This record gives sequence, structure tokens and C-alpha cells, in this order.
Amino acid sequence: MISEPDVTFTDYGLAIECALFTYLIHRQGDLHRPLRNSFALFFGSVGTAALTGGTVHGFFLDASTIGYAILWPSTLIAIGVSALAGWVIGATLLFPVRVARGVSILAAAGFIIYCIAVLSISQTFLLAVVNYLPAAIFLSIAFAIVYARQGQRPVLVGLAGMALTFVAAGVQQTGIALHPVYFNHNALYHLIQAVALLMIFWSARSFVEGRART
Repeated sequence: MISEPDVTFTDYGLAIECALFTYLIHRQGDLHRPLRNSFALFFGSVGTAALTGGTVHGFFLDASTIGYAILWPSTLIAIGVSALAGWVIGATLLFPVRVARGVSILAAAGFIIYCIAVLSISQTFLLAVVNYLPAAIFLSIAFAIVYARQGQRPVLVGLAGMALTFVAAGVQQTGIALHPVYFNHNALYHLIQAVALLMIFWSARSFVEGRART
């Protein structure tokens, strides 16, 4: 029996959406275009977190189970990968190659520290939020600066998508729900996040195909 079907199925929906976005991003654009791989990593890691997190909510809510012990840390680490991808994408959009590489190296070091914290110190969702939030803000700023420079519509859509992710997070943290049992705050968060990710994908595809310029 599924413990939280609304959360589980909306999480699985996000996973399917992100798998499609990852595939479409990966097959488009120049193989050597750095943003292609970074955006694919972003969507792939978000989808992985949704898949493992949804499975926890559906089948392994008991923290004493082996499934929880494996899947929940995996979920937190996947969110950490999303944060890492956000730093890399933002740096690539804003800076020359040399500076962007330096930012990416620092972000990778931060990701390693985060993984150590997840595996040995704390596995609370708050840790994932604290780690992901600066990357999300940085990526939002990057979209805003690129839009201010170029005024391109796909970039504005990506910026709006990032803004919507913060709205989704606010819904989740404040416990706003469509129904306390059948569609709770986590399920509503996933629904809003699905729309936000679609908007970010539209922008990402423009960058990868070279239609949007940095």
C-alpha cells in the first residue's frame, strides 16, 4: 500500500518530466557546448531526486527500513547535484571560461563537503534547502543579468521559471495544500515545480541550440 499516493505520483510525474527534458537537452546542440551537459545534469539530478524521494514517500517512510537508509540520502545528494549544476550554469552564463571554471571548481568542492555532511552529520531536508538555496539565487541572478544584457524572451521565461521555483518552495514550507489528505502541500509543490521546470527547460533549450546568447 502506498503511504502518500499524492506525493508519490506527483514526484514520479516530475521524474518523468525531467527524464524527457534531459533526453531532449542531451540530443540537441553541439556536443562541446558546455551548457548542454550542465543543463542535462540539472534536469537529470532533479528527476533522480523526484524518483527516489517519491519512492521514500510512497513505500519507505519508516526511517528504520533499508529502503529509507538508501533512498533518502540518495535524494539529498541528488539535490546537491542540482545545486552544483546551478552554480556551473550560472557561472557559464555570466563569466569568461577561466572564471567560470574557477567557480565550478569551488562549487564541486562545496558539493563534496555537502555529501560528507549528508552521509555523516545530518540527513534533514533543511540541509538540502540550505545547500540548494544559494545556487538557485545565483542562477536566478544569472538569468536576470543575461536578460538585462540581451532582452531575449526565452531568458525571461527561464527567469520566471526560477521565480516560480521559489513560490513552489514557499508553498511547501508554509504547508499550503489543495486538500489535507488527497493533495497535500508536497503534492502542490510538485505541481508548481513541474510548471517551473518546463519554463526553465524552454530557456535551457534556447541556450543549448544557440538561439539565446550569453
